[in-house]
Amino acid sequence: MSVNPSNTQKSSDNNDVIDLGKLFGILLDHRWFIILTTAVFAILGVSYALLATPIYKTDALIQVEQKSSGMPVLNSDMADLFSSESPASTEIEIINSRMVLGETVDKLNLTTVASADHFPIIGKGLSRILGDTQHIQISRFITPELAEPQAYTLTMLDEEQGSYRLTDSNEQTILDGKVGELAQQGEYRLFVTQITANTGDSFTISNISRLDAIQRLQRNLSISERGKQTGILQLSLTGENRADIQAILQDISQNYFLQNVERNSAEAENSLVFLKEHLPEIKTQLTVAEDKLNRYRQNNESVDLNMEAQSTLNVMVALEAQLNELTFKESDISQRFTKQHPAYQSLLDKRKTLLSEKTRLEKRIEKLPKTQREVLRMTRDVEVNQQIYIQLLNKVQELNIVKASTVGNVRIIDGAQSFSQAVKPKKPLIAVLATLLGGMFSVGLVLLKAAMHRGIETPAQVEEIGLPVYASIPLSISQADLDKKKLKSLSINDTLLTVSHPADLAIEAIRSLRTSLHFAMMEARNNVLMISGPSPSVGKSFVSANMAAVVSQVGQKVLVIDADMRKGRMGRQFNTNDKPGLSEYLSGQMTKEDVLKELCVENLNFIPRGEAPPNPSELLMHPRFKELLDWASEQYDMVIVDTPPILAVTDAAIVGAHAGTTLIVGRFEQNTIKEVEFTKQRFENNGIEVKGFILNAVEKKAAAAYGGYAYYQYEYKSEKAK
Repeated sequence: MSVNPSNTQKSSDNNDVIDLGKLFGILLDHRWFIILTTAVFAILGVSYALLATPIYKTDALIQVEQKSSGMPVLNSDMADLFSSESPASTEIEIINSRMVLGETVDKLNLTTVASADHFPIIGKGLSRILGDTQHIQISRFITPELAEPQAYTLTMLDEEQGSYRLTDSNEQTILDGKVGELAQQGEYRLFVTQITANTGDSFTISNISRLDAIQRLQRNLSISERGKQTGILQLSLTGENRADIQAILQDISQNYFLQNVERNSAEAENSLVFLKEHLPEIKTQLTVAEDKLNRYRQNNESVDLNMEAQSTLNVMVALEAQLNELTFKESDISQRFTKQHPAYQSLLDKRKTLLSEKTRLEKRIEKLPKTQREVLRMTRDVEVNQQIYIQLLNKVQELNIVKASTVGNVRIIDGAQSFSQAVKPKKPLIAVLATLLGGMFSVGLVLLKAAMHRGIETPAQVEEIGLPVYASIPLSISQADLDKKKLKSLSINDTLLTVSHPADLAIEAIRSLRTSLHFAMMEARNNVLMISGPSPSVGKSFVSANMAAVVSQVGQKVLVIDADMRKGRMGRQFNTNDKPGLSEYLSGQMTKEDVLKELCVENLNFIPRGEAPPNPSELLMHPRFKELLDWASEQYDMVIVDTPPILAVTDAAIVGAHAGTTLIVGRFEQNTIKEVEFTKQRFENNGIEVKGFILNAVEKKAAAAYGGYAYYQYEYKSEKAK
C-alpha cells in the first residue's frame, strides 16, 4: 500500500497548529468559572488594599562636598594635609553604619517595640477604617538584666486619668502607672510619654537588642545618590507613623553631620595635642641654652663675635631652620607617600645637600679661636631652639584656626519631611493586579485541565479506533431533577424519564438508538442485548431502563435483567425493590416466576439484582443463568442485560458469552479513548464482538463548535405537547 506524502505532511502540519477556535471555545464553556474566580481575586485584592496598614515615607537630602578644610591664610602644605574627598558610596556606608544609626537608636529608645493589640489579620485594618486608632510613645523601658525576654501587655485603665497597668506573659501585674510619669516597681522602669487609646485597649511591649534595632532600621532606610557623581545623597525611611519616621530620619541626618565635622577636625586636634605636648620641652631646651650662653659670657667678660663668626652663625642658623622645616615636611609627606615617591626623594636630596653645607660650616668654625667657637656654638643653640620654638608656636596657632574653622564637607540641604500620602499599598494597582491575576489563574487552570483531560468529546474520537457510535445521548436536566427527589414518595411515572418526560432530548436520542438496534440485531444469534461500560457511573442503568421503555412502547415485550449483583441500582430507575432478584434465582432459592416483576409500563418486565452475594461471578457461570436467558429469549421480543463495568470485574465477559449483541456505554468527558479501547480489547479477548458505542450525557460545548465539531440536537414537538 502506497502512502501519499502530501497527506502525511498535511497531518503533521495539523498536529503542529494551535486551534485558537477550540481554545476560545474552552474558555467560553468555563466562562462562569473564570468570572467567579476573577471576582473572588478582585474582592480579595480590594479587601487587602483597604485593610493593609498604610506605609508612609519620609526623605532628606544631604550634600557631600569635595573641599579643603584649611583656611586660605594657611600655607599650601597645611591645606594639603587637611584636605579630604568623600565619595558618595563611602558616605552611604558610613550613614548605614552602627556608629551613626546606633546614636539614633539610643536617643529615641528604638530598642523598645510597642504595638496595639487587634483582632488577627483584619482587626488592625478595620480599626483604622472605623477611625479607632491607637498609638503609644515610650521613652524608657527597663527590665531586670536576668529576666527572660518576653512580651508585656500594657492595658489602658482610665482614658481620662491616663492610668495603665503592665502585665507579663503570665498575666501577672508588673506595675501601675500614669502617662507622663515614671513608673517604678523593683527593677522595672517604664516612662510612657503619650498614649492615644480608649479605656480597655491594650498594647504589646517588648525589648529587643540594640543590634536588632539597628538592623531593623537598616532594612527600612534607603540611601542613594541622585544623579551620577553629584554628591547629593537622598535618604528615605518608611514606616507606619509619619511623625516617628520623620523624627528618626532627622536624627540620623544630624548624627551623620556631626560625626563628619568631628572627623574632619580630628586630624587637626591630634596634631595640636602632639605640638602642645612638645612645646614645654622645646621651651626648656631654649631656656637652658640661653642660661648656658649667659654664664659663659659672664665668665669670659662678655665676648662678642667678630664679623666672620657672626656671618657663619647666621648661615648656620638658617641651615638649622631649613632642616627643621624639612623635618616637618617629611612627617607630612610620610603619611601620604612612600620613600620611593619622587616628592619624598626630592626632600631627601635637599636634606642631604643642607647637611653637606652644615658639615662644611662646622669645619670653618673649627678654625676659629676656642672662645669664639664656644660662643658661636652656644649662640647657635639658642637661636636654633628659639627658631624651633617660634615655628611650633606658629603651627599651634595655625592648627587652632583649622580646628575652629572646620565645618565639615557635609551639608543638610533638605531636612526630613514625611509625605502626606502613603506609598504602600498602592490600592488601585493592587486591585488591578489581583483582578488580572485571578483572570490569568482561572484561564490557566482551565487550559491546564483541558490539556490534561483526555475524555471523549466527539463521536469521531471513538470511530477512529474502529468502533461505530450508535447514539449520542444529550445530558438530561430533567433526569438530574428526578434524581434529586426522594424516590420513596414517587411513582413510576416520576422516576422513569421515558414516561415522565417523553419529549426530552435524551429520550429522542434513545429512540434513534432503538431504530439503529433494530437493524443491528437482525443479524445477531439471539435477541439478548448486553449493555456494559468501562467504568462505573457512566449511565448504563439509565440507558438500559429507558431503552427498554422506548422499545416496549412500540408493542414489543421487553425484559430487563440487572446482572450487576454487586452494586446494581436498576431498581431505582423503575422505583421498585432490588430484592429478591437474580442472585436468589441463580442460587436456587427462588424460581424465575418469584423474582420476575411486572412494572407499570406496559410490555415491560424486570428482574432485579437481588441480595448481594459473595460470589457473583460464579453464580453467573451457573447453568441456571443460561437457562434464564434462553427462556427469556423465547418469551420476550428483547432481553436487555445491564452488567458491571468490564474493566472493574469479569462479570460482563461472562454475560457477553450468552448475548447476541453487545454495546458499550461511555460518559462524555469522563471516559477516555484508552479506556474504551481497553474495554473493546477485553471483550474481544473473551470472544465477544462489540457492536457499537453509546456516548452518554453529551453536553453542548462551545469548544466542540469552534473546534470543527458540534453536537446539534434540537427540540421539536407539537404545540399541544408544549
